[in-house]
Amino acid sequence: MVAAHQACAPEKDLQCELYQHMQACRVMEQRAYDLFMENLIKGTSHLALGQEAIAAGFGAAMRDDDYTFCTYRGHNHTLVRGVSMTAILGELMGRECGLLSGKGGSMHLMDVAKGVMGSYAIIGAHLPMAAGAAWSAQYRNSGQVAVCFFGDGTTNIGAFHEALNFAAIWDLPVIFVCENNLYMEYTPIGDVTAVENPAADRASAYGLERVVIDGNDADVVYAVANKAIERARAGEGPSLIEAQTYRHGGHSRADPGKYRPEEEVAAWKRRDPIKIYRARMLENGVDESDIIAIEEAQLVRVDKAAEAAKNSGPPPLEIANTDVWADGSSTWRN
Repeated sequence: MVAAHQACAPEKDLQCELYQHMQACRVMEQRAYDLFMENLIKGTSHLALGQEAIAAGFGAAMRDDDYTFCTYRGHNHTLVRGVSMTAILGELMGRECGLLSGKGGSMHLMDVAKGVMGSYAIIGAHLPMAAGAAWSAQYRNSGQVAVCFFGDGTTNIGAFHEALNFAAIWDLPVIFVCENNLYMEYTPIGDVTAVENPAADRASAYGLERVVIDGNDADVVYAVANKAIERARAGEGPSLIEAQTYRHGGHSRADPGKYRPEEEVAAWKRRDPIKIYRARMLENGVDESDIIAIEEAQLVRVDKAAEAAKNSGPPPLEIANTDVWADGSSTWRN
């Protein structure tokens, strides 16, 4: 594992914040799995169990008015921005209490009030959008930063290169974060990519620093996120960060993940970001009672959120055709 930057141990309050974020993400995703198995989540869902440190590190580093853009595997990135867990689970379940009144589902979470500018099911589609949001912030001199998360497979999509090129040319305040979990759906990224590190090894083509980090270490993620965000706010342009991680399950709930070697899965599960961080907190002198309190609080939180979502009804029929149609003309400007 390559770490482009070394992180100093954060203060205990920050450690507790990072651990709380990771625990919240873990219990929510586990509950989403359970709800799917109970047939309460229709279609499919893409979980990020094992990848919590990336969402937690960036969530703690970002400002309230910054922008988040993510993929269909974006539940955690949405939650760490302060979005209601009930609203997220409700959306996954197609309930009226959901973020989009149950009409968007697992792959289309959005909460503009929290800076969550959407999850996108089309691979690479959101990278140019993130660049556009950063351009708007630059034009308005607002100091806002756009952070765009994507998987390793996106690095072989044209939009990846187009967005990076314009971001570099215009010094846009945007941070591109590749969550490299080694597999693009069912295919190992190394089998279809000419370079070892699909994101970082292409950074130099756009005049950017090569950054590869341990995406399972929340302290490292937080430190690198802070540095990149500070650069962006100072007008020093974009960053491209490759965070190496691993999803514990398959690509989606329809995928048992049997194409991955058992020893590989076992090795990565031993590097579970939550287990690593819990042990570090104890080493750094955080009382175990405080850690247990965080864990218990998140279990209570997810129980309440899931129950509230279950008790919410489906969206009313009269909103079926709202928020879904544009006529393609310029009338929206008027």
